[in-house]
Amino acid sequence: MAAALPLAAQEVTRAKDVREIGKGGSNAIPRLQQLLSNPNQEIRLEAVKQIVDIGTQRSLDPLVEATHDNDPEIQIRATDGLVNFYVPGYVKTGLSASVRKVGTSIRGRFTDTNDQVIDPYIQVQPNVIAALGALAKGGARLEVRANAARAIGILRGRAAVPDLLEAIKSKDSDVIYESLIALQKIRDESAAPQISFLLRDFDQRVQIAAIETTGLLLNKDAVPPLVDVLNRAKDAKVRRAALTAIAMLPVPSSRDLYVRYLGDKDDRMRGAAAEGLARLKNPSDLPLVEKAYQDETKTSPRLSLAFAMVSLGKSEISEFSPLQYLVNTLNSSSWKGEAFPFLVELAREANVRAALYTRLPGGTKEEKVGLARVLARSGDKDSIAPLQKLQGDADPDVSQEALRAIRTLQARM
Repeated sequence: MAAALPLAAQEVTRAKDVREIGKGGSNAIPRLQQLLSNPNQEIRLEAVKQIVDIGTQRSLDPLVEATHDNDPEIQIRATDGLVNFYVPGYVKTGLSASVRKVGTSIRGRFTDTNDQVIDPYIQVQPNVIAALGALAKGGARLEVRANAARAIGILRGRAAVPDLLEAIKSKDSDVIYESLIALQKIRDESAAPQISFLLRDFDQRVQIAAIETTGLLLNKDAVPPLVDVLNRAKDAKVRRAALTAIAMLPVPSSRDLYVRYLGDKDDRMRGAAAEGLARLKNPSDLPLVEKAYQDETKTSPRLSLAFAMVSLGKSEISEFSPLQYLVNTLNSSSWKGEAFPFLVELAREANVRAALYTRLPGGTKEEKVGLARVLARSGDKDSIAPLQKLQGDADPDVSQEALRAIRTLQARM
């Protein structure tokens, strides 16, 4: 193989030589790309590291090429490098940050958080997604496959959904789990029926992820098996996930179930029941929900009940209104993560958006930033003007978030 390489590439025999080449920045990429064919794994690995560190647009094609290497560490570093171009700093937290050699195998630890995802207006090169999809279903090691699945989710790689559906047939829990979370981020509802077999998986983490994904992908055909899981499960986390998923799939036959669990001793079960009633949108349920809201003392189910009241018609903004309560909660570091998705869902309705617009000018910084993000996800043409006004806010963080929201909204529209 070495005889076919240009002389300059053959002369590189040590990793430190590659590092020296890498000091040339973007201009060094063609030479580094030549080294991806070097028979010495150490040279190829160092070449990938240097290409990742350079991190320009010109790095993408060489990194795609590196995903075809048969060395798992090179595949992992190439994967993280591709994500890093679209999510700067990712290599510092991705799997490659912890990967190390142990004998002939590699070891690494995934970070516990898996909520990263690029903004909708960011366009990823198709060959990047194709390369990651190939790794997800056929990488050199299971760690490679799981890492590629995570990358696909972060980059919203819809074209790789068929590869993720192949990956979930693996017997490895990490590969299955990362593939499910990626499907959640991509939100391709057509994939939902093909994950139903995982609703009773023996691995609790996989089972819960499958239940959550089924709800997020709006597979109403899965309601009967989810009810069966709810009735049979002994684990509280599984039962909460099952009822939450059922609440995302509102069908009239589930109403009695929601009413039954509205008074459950478990906070999360009460909240899920309220969310189910919210999505059924039966106005006659409003008195029942209002009473539960008045009696509720725990924050999490109270937020769910506020969501339900707004969904059932109480969409005004006033001092003690449920919509104002949800907006106020954006100021809480502990609870804004629960209030935010409720606002995103509610803001799909024009009357709710109109109410939120009135809150933008006088809101706190946290409220303005949070509502800008809400409108980015659920706004319509009528949201552009309020966001443009917010773009003129004196706080640069608010102004930047408003601009980002406009770009995201325009990309969606």
